[in-house]
Amino acid sequence: MCHPFYFHNPALHLHSHAHPARAASGASPRQRCRGFESGPGGSRCPLAVPRCPPVSPGVPSLSPRCPPAMLRDEDTEADFQRFLRRVDDVTNLLQGLSSPDSAVREKAIAETEKKLQEQGGSREEEEEESRTTLNRTLINTSGSARAEAVDADGFLAALEKDAKERAQRRRRNEQLANALKEQGNEAFRAGDFALAIQRYSQGLEKLRDKQELYTNRAQAYLKLHEYEKAISDCEWALKCNKNCLKAYFLMGKAHLALQRFPECRQCYEKMLQIDPQKENLFKDCVNEARLEEKRVRDEERAEREAQAGSVAASSIQELLQRISSPGQDILYYTGGIRLLAEAVHSCTGQTFFRTNNGFSILRNETVRGAFCAESKSPAEVELCVSLLLLFQAACAGNEENQRLLLAQPEVSAQLAELLSSGTAQLQRETLALISLYSEHETGRRLLLRQDLSRWLQILMAFVKSTDARADSAMNILSDLIGEERFQTQCRAMFSTGVLPLFTQLLVCARQVNQAALARAVGVLGSLCADVGLRAQLARSRECWQACLQLLDGCPDASSPGYQLCVFAVLGLMMNLLLESNGTIQDLAVPISGRCLALLSHQDGRIVTRSIGVLSRVLPASPSAVEEVVRAGVVKKMLKFLKAGGQLTCSYAIKTLSICTKSSRRAQEELLKWDKRLQVLLKLLEAGDELLVGNAAFCLSQCLLLPGAASALLGSSVVQLLLRQAGGDAHRTSVQQNSAIALGRLCVAEPRHIQQLRKLNGLAILNSSMKYLPSS
Repeated sequence: MCHPFYFHNPALHLHSHAHPARAASGASPRQRCRGFESGPGGSRCPLAVPRCPPVSPGVPSLSPRCPPAMLRDEDTEADFQRFLRRVDDVTNLLQGLSSPDSAVREKAIAETEKKLQEQGGSREEEEEESRTTLNRTLINTSGSARAEAVDADGFLAALEKDAKERAQRRRRNEQLANALKEQGNEAFRAGDFALAIQRYSQGLEKLRDKQELYTNRAQAYLKLHEYEKAISDCEWALKCNKNCLKAYFLMGKAHLALQRFPECRQCYEKMLQIDPQKENLFKDCVNEARLEEKRVRDEERAEREAQAGSVAASSIQELLQRISSPGQDILYYTGGIRLLAEAVHSCTGQTFFRTNNGFSILRNETVRGAFCAESKSPAEVELCVSLLLLFQAACAGNEENQRLLLAQPEVSAQLAELLSSGTAQLQRETLALISLYSEHETGRRLLLRQDLSRWLQILMAFVKSTDARADSAMNILSDLIGEERFQTQCRAMFSTGVLPLFTQLLVCARQVNQAALARAVGVLGSLCADVGLRAQLARSRECWQACLQLLDGCPDASSPGYQLCVFAVLGLMMNLLLESNGTIQDLAVPISGRCLALLSHQDGRIVTRSIGVLSRVLPASPSAVEEVVRAGVVKKMLKFLKAGGQLTCSYAIKTLSICTKSSRRAQEELLKWDKRLQVLLKLLEAGDELLVGNAAFCLSQCLLLPGAASALLGSSVVQLLLRQAGGDAHRTSVQQNSAIALGRLCVAEPRHIQQLRKLNGLAILNSSMKYLPSS
């Protein structure tokens, strides 16, 4: 009996109720199901699906646990497995029908008819999107009739036509889905998360395997605190793309909100496995989870103690109630806050303070008024000091309390005002409170969320203080200066506020806290890592003149504190000399003169930095070179090269290189004080290529003088230069400098060629000759 039939090809299209991963053209049916992997023996293994957190709300990308049809997970999974089996069956039939072997084709035709007979004509019509209708074909049960009825070529042609139609529909649906995604993103940015979810869901109705719609919707669900739905959408996103970082990130956030800490960490670890470059994000996420877990445990422990009748819990609660009562005298509140600060002395006490809304103490009008007053009376100052002591007690070592304190608008706004208040007691306690944050990475991150644009200027002004405030302020600056965000904020008032103050402090170095000033100079030196700030400093003539004025007042008998300032200023000058500008060129002569005068200082560190400044400032000015050569710099550098350490030697040989490059007098001085150039030959044997390269350069300059090459007869100079020019040196510049020196040596004194011939170095000499015309 013949059976009319509709042939549905699941390999080309997914049912609307199946898993969202659509088949992609050109891939095998199993490859198209991206949410699953083939297990041993070809069996299908569902991927392990962890869970993740939210991304920047700028352009969301997340979703829920069920597909848009919102079937139960077990129903959807079973349906998906049935679909995969049908994919395999149809693939095998198609391969059989297109086989060149007639026996295989006959077998495939028989299996096709068998399956159609099993399905019969009772199959329900499917939705338009998942239905493939082919021409009805009568299949005869007899062998010869079957072969005539089923035309395999026609069958495949119909499938190809159907595939093209489906590809066109998918392109249309993808355009619609993208448009809906953009509408959802706009709603998300506007804060209308419910509308965003609606648009993302409509997009998924058009295209069920679009990962971005799931992750975007999951992010919107997170905003609405619908964490389970967010997790579900992340799972579907991972079935579309198992390496979706955003899905793991958002799922981790959702698990964190549900206090599922192990699952949360697993999501973040999976992120790091997928992309090891996300280590910083991973650390931030893990740290957030650690803090939240600690907070939960602390509060659970505090709750147990409270239920057990803890005296601390009851006293903290009672004190907070009394302080919150309005209409009392300011001294009443001051005394209550002092008692409260003494009660909050342990981790559990800090937790009791937090869980009883202790930070809402600023809602009391009298307390808030005193804290925020621009000009404070003595009683208001006393109340503010009490508040600062309470905040120190509540936040010491407690990161959650630190976060909540800075979340109070009054506190974040008043810190800078309290620091610049001029009242020593307020400044001291404010510095102590800020130090609790700056000492640790988590606390610094909390601080950097505030507006710190004025802090560099405010904290640097404490250099004028003669007590511990100066040291505390410099500690905070040292903690913050390495943070990129702080450096960025410093730019705002650098030229108008910081630079004038800094110049003033340098000029008044003998009247301020010199140890603190030295640290402040070091802070400015660290800021020079920011190219923009360094350029501003290097262009400031006032800054350079203040530095020179400080160097002028440094006899050997000066105080240790003043010598620290000199050492720090020399380091700052070295950093500024990485720039090249007109100010440096104009001041090169006085800068080099001050440094030359410091070469006789008893402090070796000051001497080394003075040579370092010389090595960087001399290239800016030929006049400065002539001045220092006349002042005997060559003889001094030779002295340091004979007895100095590696850093001193590296600066000294660079200084000599600059001098001998542009000054014939420097070349003559070098040959005068080291007739056989033994110092340079010794440097050619050094392991530091910078020393070797500069030594070879100096040697090549000296070989321009009559008699210099002859003075080297009988020495190991040929062997040393040949070794470096022949490839022992890794730096090209070192090889080139050595080759030039070797060429000049043999041109100036041909007798060195005989030694070169013995060492089989003529080829290297020949190659080095090309450098001579340009040298």
